[in-house]
Amino acid sequence: MSRRPGLIRDLFCPENGKTMKKKAPLVIIFITIFLDLVGFGMVIPVLPFYAEHFGASALHIGMLAASFSLMQFIFAPVWGRLSDRIGRRPIILMSLIGSTGSLLLFGLASSLLFLFVARILAGIFMANISAAQAYIADVTPPEQRAKGMGLMGAAFGLGFIFGPAIGGVLSNTAVLENINQLYATLSGTPVMQVIEADKYRIPFFFAAFLSLLNTLSAWLYLPESRTREELEKARTSPASSQSRFARIKAALSKPGVGGLILLFFVITVAFANLEATFALMTERNLHFDATENGYLFVFIGLIAAVVQGTLIGPLTRKFGESRLLVTGLAMQGSGFFFLPYMMSLPDLLPFLALVSVGNALSSPCLHSLISKNTDRDEQGGVLGITQSMGSLARVVGPVWGGWFFDLFGVPAPYWSGGILLLICASFAFTLTASLRASLRPE
Repeated sequence: MSRRPGLIRDLFCPENGKTMKKKAPLVIIFITIFLDLVGFGMVIPVLPFYAEHFGASALHIGMLAASFSLMQFIFAPVWGRLSDRIGRRPIILMSLIGSTGSLLLFGLASSLLFLFVARILAGIFMANISAAQAYIADVTPPEQRAKGMGLMGAAFGLGFIFGPAIGGVLSNTAVLENINQLYATLSGTPVMQVIEADKYRIPFFFAAFLSLLNTLSAWLYLPESRTREELEKARTSPASSQSRFARIKAALSKPGVGGLILLFFVITVAFANLEATFALMTERNLHFDATENGYLFVFIGLIAAVVQGTLIGPLTRKFGESRLLVTGLAMQGSGFFFLPYMMSLPDLLPFLALVSVGNALSSPCLHSLISKNTDRDEQGGVLGITQSMGSLARVVGPVWGGWFFDLFGVPAPYWSGGILLLICASFAFTLTASLRASLRPE
């Protein structure tokens, strides 16, 4: 018996034409998410330095990050619910157009205030993950749902591998000198003076160009995933006239689903706490700079891409989402305790891999369980609320991590995060057992 191919290989190398036709929407949404995340990832290594160019302090840079997450918290459920009513395709296209505009504004910024406006707009229009998740839920049967959500995770992982790398290269002076020489040879006009003065603008302009190409590609090739009957049913549903807070309350009060959404919030707080303090921890313990930390994030992204792109499908078929969720949370929590005590790269990498694998296992399984226990006509709204809670967690997590780091020392954020994740593993074990007993089976 031949081994089943992994998710990405299965996606792009189907066994027959009928399978290819069935998988075409997944291929297109994978490419759309991947390109969107490459553009977003390009901004990550550049934004702090670009903001400093306008006199930003560390507090200002933190507020830039918080403004983005706050807009995601507000708008993720809006776009998700709207995608239930008017379709996934219009919302995804609208968000891509808005992302292109916000990236262009970043490149054209002339003041710190201008940067905040651009960052707020980016948060509004990049709050489209719920619509993309709902799209995947539309085109995958329940038994393939975790595999489909793993596809999104793989796109995230790959986007965060290539994006920061491209952003770093495009803001590198040596690379820009070569571009200048090539341009001067072709046109007879050197542009290095302009580039040297505003070299951090280049990645934003390139990201805007990439986002524009992504918009055109989605416009031409991304089909709508919902039928007219489903859209009409969603528009006439009583839930469609509910206020946002009523929908949040309704989602959190759903048996099992509310607990899963709260679980997602707490897990994201714990992991955002690591993301905010990881570079500080490696600087203190290993004397790493931004470049070396970039390599570590590539390592994390590669693990996420491999696990969610090739392993999540076979593992969920064999063990189920519930067991993988609990296992992944236990792996993350255990790894957190060891990370701040590793004083060399060979010691650090195994525990970083443990945390990364755990996160790559738990994230798609948790989203799959939320999706499978939500009615089809409410997928976008509920997943939007889930992403909104995740965005709120990314406001809370970095503040908590930084405060603990300053107040109690390097290990404190990791011990508190590890304890929180192990509590989540215990809660997930109890909650998923309850779901299996009282709701629809996996």
